[in-house]
Amino acid sequence: MVGDRLETVDVSKHPDPTIPPSDLSLADIERRHSRPMLWSAFIMVLLVVLVAPYWVGRFFAVHRTEAVVRHLSAYSLQGLAFSSWAVTVVMVTCLAMSIVVTRRVVWTVLFLLALAVEQFIGGVALLRFDFWYSTYVVYGPSAGLLNAVNLGIVSAMLGVAVFAVLFVGLLVVIRKESPLNVLTQGWASMILFFAIEVIALLIVLMGGLLAPTV
Repeated sequence: MVGDRLETVDVSKHPDPTIPPSDLSLADIERRHSRPMLWSAFIMVLLVVLVAPYWVGRFFAVHRTEAVVRHLSAYSLQGLAFSSWAVTVVMVTCLAMSIVVTRRVVWTVLFLLALAVEQFIGGVALLRFDFWYSTYVVYGPSAGLLNAVNLGIVSAMLGVAVFAVLFVGLLVVIRKESPLNVLTQGWASMILFFAIEVIALLIVLMGGLLAPTV
């Protein structure tokens, strides 16, 4: 209605289509954005970062044992556990940020760097399922130093596992309209993650798991 009159207004009379005709299917368009070469390069770099630093660390553990013990003896067991825990938490955080944020390249590079450091530390500490035995065989009475390093890494990874189970449980149990649904969103999830990680670290530091070096 314009005043007291009823008028007809043409919404659109574009003479030519703005989108040119194309023979590409949806699969073709998705294939253009998949970037298989980039993913292949990333996977190759990831494999190198997973393997090479760990074996360099093992080389130091086996062939430079006295030097490793001499350098680590300057730190407390709690400090060593905290350092390895911090490196692992930074690595996982960078991985999460590379998935959820738009500027993924920076966070992916930081993740690869943190992963390389974590793998090197794990190699020096002979990280494996039975690291208590392997560290004692190589480092002897000084094995407590390397066990503290391993416990820091293990506590951080266990924190990740607990957070993953809890997060999935919250997604399943909490309804969308529930106020508790905020725990599954954004920075609230990051705060929950760091809270779980701090609890895991405190268990290692204060739970009597750090055996003194003989």
